[in-house]
Amino acid sequence: MVCNHCRNSCKTFLGISKSIWACLWARNKFKKLSNRLIPARTTIALVGSPNVGKSLLFNLLTDGYTDVSNYPGTTVDIAKGQAIIAGQTVSIIDTPGMYSLIPMTEEEQYSRDFLLTESIDLVVNVIDAKHLSRMLAFTFQLMEIQLPVLLAVNMLDEAEKLGIWVNEKQLEASLGIPVVTLSAYQKRGIQTLKAKVGNYVTTPALSYSY
Repeated sequence: MVCNHCRNSCKTFLGISKSIWACLWARNKFKKLSNRLIPARTTIALVGSPNVGKSLLFNLLTDGYTDVSNYPGTTVDIAKGQAIIAGQTVSIIDTPGMYSLIPMTEEEQYSRDFLLTESIDLVVNVIDAKHLSRMLAFTFQLMEIQLPVLLAVNMLDEAEKLGIWVNEKQLEASLGIPVVTLSAYQKRGIQTLKAKVGNYVTTPALSYSY
């Protein structure tokens, strides 16, 4: 059936899910066949729903150094920047807002395609602390397709004003993925986020083994 009260379509979910898994299999197969002798720069993608403070977090991580360009063949903007994390220069991509891996708009379509086709070392899923339970549905989708996910629970300052408190360690234990609670507006938790992202930043090998 099709429910008019949510963004999900139960009727088409199975077919779309098969398509997602097909793209994922092709992407992983390509990665295995790729030449890994030359270390690639770590790529981090920020993903999340609109209005969760994702772009503000992107600007904080990249210190405002941003290159905005159109996704090939579309008018969808992709923001790219660089940051120094764990002593290494990493690439950070700010993807257009998306609610799930089942696209309803052009922006969501290309954000999903980007996640399924590009080589990404870490997905930072930014969510609004005020709507934690509702937004975790998208987090589960990202985990299901076996992407490396770090959950960034943003807007902590607004949640606290409403009497909402997020237990970072408990949530991390429940989900089995790294979790950071922060307020990009107040610049709280940014260093903790960088520290956990640093676990995914690899140092290029100094020599090769034959």
